Amino acid sequence: MAIISSQSKAPDPERPSSEPATIPSLKAKGADLLLPTAAADERSDNPQEESLRPQRLEDYIGQKDVKEVLKITMQAARSRGEALDHLLFYGPPGLGKTTISTILAQEMGVAIKITTAPALERPRDIAGLLVSLTPGDILFIDEIHRLPRVTEEILYPAMEDFRLDITIGKGQSARIRSVPIARFTLIGATTRVGALTSPLRGRFGIIHRLRFYEVDELTEIVQRTARLLNVTIDLEGAAEVARRARGTPRIANRLLKRVRDYAEVKTTGLITEQVASDALELFDVDPLGLDWTDRKLLSVIIETFHGGPVGLDTLAAATGEDPQTIEEVYEPYLLQIGYLNRTPRGRTATAAAWHHLGFEPPERQLTL
Repeated sequence: MAIISSQSKAPDPERPSSEPATIPSLKAKGADLLLPTAAADERSDNPQEESLRPQRLEDYIGQKDVKEVLKITMQAARSRGEALDHLLFYGPPGLGKTTISTILAQEMGVAIKITTAPALERPRDIAGLLVSLTPGDILFIDEIHRLPRVTEEILYPAMEDFRLDITIGKGQSARIRSVPIARFTLIGATTRVGALTSPLRGRFGIIHRLRFYEVDELTEIVQRTARLLNVTIDLEGAAEVARRARGTPRIANRLLKRVRDYAEVKTTGLITEQVASDALELFDVDPLGLDWTDRKLLSVIIETFHGGPVGLDTLAAATGEDPQTIEEVYEPYLLQIGYLNRTPRGRTATAAAWHHLGFEPPERQLTL
């Protein structure tokens, strides 16, 4: 496929190979997603909200093992004067993949450009990004498992040899021109590492899984966020929010803001354990962090399908939820707390899930 400029001027096949190839404009689709410091969905007009994202690795709470590896990786890269090796972060949403990436850029003193795989549907989209990078820059692609194949293949020589292969012309007269690009770092983020192709996955030098957070780590995050938002909260109140945050910092911060609203309207403004509990019960978040959708998924498996097994598509149809949303948003936490099993025949609810919803499990479920 020919790569052309945004003015749709066809490349000149007679142009000498030493002359730079026509480069697509950064006005291509998806360019508005390029941000210097933060992901588009994290932007806010309130500077106080922007400050919730830590700027240094030492301020980043949790993921201790990942941080230790990244410290060594950064120190080694700086000592050699090289860009970081390509990194792949995977795990459920909200665990800090974007935040860690922006911290790496900050610590390395380089720019970061952030986009998502669905915005890179044409070769010109990814080409425009690659040629705009300067040495050491970081290109962060969220949902990288959704890259179109034609776009993904452009990344192969870019990641390995730091060159952009451009096809000029069509048919038998087509030829490939290689354009050198700056040595950069690609950081991919995904919730479905198994959906990545082997050629792409194999080109990442560093691969890390981000785990769910412990309650004490989330408590610390809630306390930090409360300080930044000027919210008055005691230790027990912070711990109560943390316990219901599903092991996820993004959810912890979201719940804190809702509890803050409740405390300001219904109480003196101080968030205690009781205030946090009352607020989260009002917002339909139970003591384990399960919301209405979680309980609906489990109750459908139990009541409609007698505890399972039930296939993902059937479960999605019965609950009115998107299969991908069930698999990527709800299932990881239900699996983590032992309320759901995935078997070759489908999903089953465990005895703990039956008890949590007030049902008595049949004898066959007691072993699950």
